[in-house]
Amino acid sequence: MARSTLFRAVLALAAAALAAGAEGARGRAGASRLLAWRGGRTEKVAVIGSGNWGSAIAKIVGQNVLDKPGFDKEVRMYVYQEKVNGRDLTEIINTEHENVKYLKGVKFTENVVACADVGEAAAGATLLIFVTPHQFLGSLCKPIKGRCARGARACSLIKGIEFDANGPVLISDIIKKKMGGMDVSVLMGANVANEVARDEFCESTVGYRKEANGRAWQRVFDCPTFRVSKIKDVAGVELCGALKNVVALGAGFCDGLGLGGNTKAAIIRVGLGETIQFCKMFYGGIKDQTFLESCGVADLVTTCFGGRNRKCAEAFAKAGGKSGWDKIEKEMLNGQKLQGTITAQDVAKVLRKKGVAHKFPLLSKIHQIAFEGAPVTDIVKF
Repeated sequence: MARSTLFRAVLALAAAALAAGAEGARGRAGASRLLAWRGGRTEKVAVIGSGNWGSAIAKIVGQNVLDKPGFDKEVRMYVYQEKVNGRDLTEIINTEHENVKYLKGVKFTENVVACADVGEAAAGATLLIFVTPHQFLGSLCKPIKGRCARGARACSLIKGIEFDANGPVLISDIIKKKMGGMDVSVLMGANVANEVARDEFCESTVGYRKEANGRAWQRVFDCPTFRVSKIKDVAGVELCGALKNVVALGAGFCDGLGLGGNTKAAIIRVGLGETIQFCKMFYGGIKDQTFLESCGVADLVTTCFGGRNRKCAEAFAKAGGKSGWDKIEKEMLNGQKLQGTITAQDVAKVLRKKGVAHKFPLLSKIHQIAFEGAPVTDIVKF
């Protein structure tokens, strides 16, 4: 009986080990599997961008490549060169291991190396993390394309969107085109950068086109305090990351008016509904599950209670809509940029051109308040 019990226990342990080896370890495959998949090549990660979010993710990735096999241990981070108290920001980061301008008080591991030249930052990289305002992609991609490794893949953490005559254009598609057809995944989620950097527990979502690349990016980002799921829905994940910033403006208007949690809950609910409608109107293959992931409802909630878009919209409302967005941005964001205001204008434009603005009353109302002189009190009239 004891021998039989022991045999069953061994079988159970073996089954558990096999299950963990498949993907139960959430992308933490062993070095031999990773190297076999990449043809024996070690993965080298580069971070293109060093603002608040870029610095926070560089901290996560810098530690992960040290902890996990199969990675080059150096992570280069492209830093737009600025002077801080008379010193180059790259010098400060590389000597003090801290981005004192955009992520003050948080230390990088010493393997995170700041580079003022984007080509140098991307040299030899097999995995490129784009986390810079999307308006700068045009000038950045060309030098990267000539320096990164052959067969490199990218992941966009850029929470914005562009539009052309036909409708929305995904930032991931812009990167793909500028990088000569490179496969581009996305990472979006309920991730306030300062909280991520302080190792406060949170989740995020990788949206991917190719399963193998989804696993690779999950492995790059996932750690005990930053848990990463994945889903085959790049468009859905990315659009959630863009549109939530517009809804957050509405939440900020509520806060500036002194309205309570009930009102903000209504803004969030309607905003989620219009986000889902927008995604499915312009893209096929959108998965309902995407909106239940961290990139969906969770990111919408946290952005409506924290983050720069909500904060600046609150200030706008308190000023009675009389203070311009450029002024608010300059006074409150320490050189960072708002994405919600840019996206709100583009969304309004494409919805009107398509003749469907009336189907998106909240998104339309937010634009009217932000840019057309409608009173802030109209945020509850949609």
